[in-house]
Amino acid sequence: MTHFSSQKITLLLGLLMAASSQAGGLQLEKAIPLSGVESRIDHFSVDVPGQRLFVAALGNGSVEIVDLKRAERIGEIRELPEPQGTYYDSTSGRLYVATGGDGRLRVYDGKSLTLQQTFEFGADADNIRYDQETGNIWVGYGDGGIGIVSSMGKKVGLISLGTHPESFQFAENGDRVYVNVPKQFGIIVVDRQQRAAVAKWGLGGASANYPMALDTTNKRLFVGCRLPPRLVVLDTNSGQIVSTLPTVGDCDDIFYDASRQALYVIGGEGTVEVLQQRDPNNYEPGARITTAPGARTGFFAPAFHRLYVAVPHRGSQIAEVLVYRVDGD
Repeated sequence: MTHFSSQKITLLLGLLMAASSQAGGLQLEKAIPLSGVESRIDHFSVDVPGQRLFVAALGNGSVEIVDLKRAERIGEIRELPEPQGTYYDSTSGRLYVATGGDGRLRVYDGKSLTLQQTFEFGADADNIRYDQETGNIWVGYGDGGIGIVSSMGKKVGLISLGTHPESFQFAENGDRVYVNVPKQFGIIVVDRQQRAAVAKWGLGGASANYPMALDTTNKRLFVGCRLPPRLVVLDTNSGQIVSTLPTVGDCDDIFYDASRQALYVIGGEGTVEVLQQRDPNNYEPGARITTAPGARTGFFAPAFHRLYVAVPHRGSQIAEVLVYRVDGD
């Protein structure tokens, strides 16, 4: 039997961790258990100053609050009908939660978690986004489109799309908003000032397009499709497809890491794929990192250099949040 000294074991572990990091750009740091959380987990938001993560546990009817410093769950909001989208506004200290079961947007005090306001938008309230130019909150809903709520707590607009919107992204410069509309097999471009659709872009035959990310510097839009599993890259100046790559199955979240020119594609088949952006039109696959079956949503927090991935409870597989440290940190 071969015996290794503690120094050799430490060296071997270090080499293995380094190799893993170099191969995939992500290194598993820890797992935060979510005991008692059942079924599907949807989208996240983060409180950077307070180092908290808000997790929409759709199937569990709750929003789980995780202390990232202590690496443990510290609270939850229960009895919610299918929470899907969350957004924490650090300026106002408000937490916004979109619930698909009753088509409402709920506003909570971020510290006490007491309910402050409720807005009705019809069925299937879903993704939430923050408009940095105005401070307004946008929420996709039902078969109608997008509702807008001001920072003063008033409904200030509705954008009719004629179909249910999935992920959408704001251009940092200009008035465009890019909206995934899978039932129409493409992207609707909305003018932020007109509050109306002004263009529609196709995806070259790929469909079931749910997640989306944006590279504002290079003017590239990344769209995750499930049929077939593809990442479609579009030029936001023209709407033209510049690249199409095979990717992980059952993708529900994509994040662009501008500081590393990398994409993190999270798929429910149980993997995260890292893609490297060589230039705006060319992308190279890195590694596919094994997570867990059904782990298809997450959140990338550039401030912490961490990617968080939600694992649902399935059989002996416990519900938890996997924390990956980005390569080089």
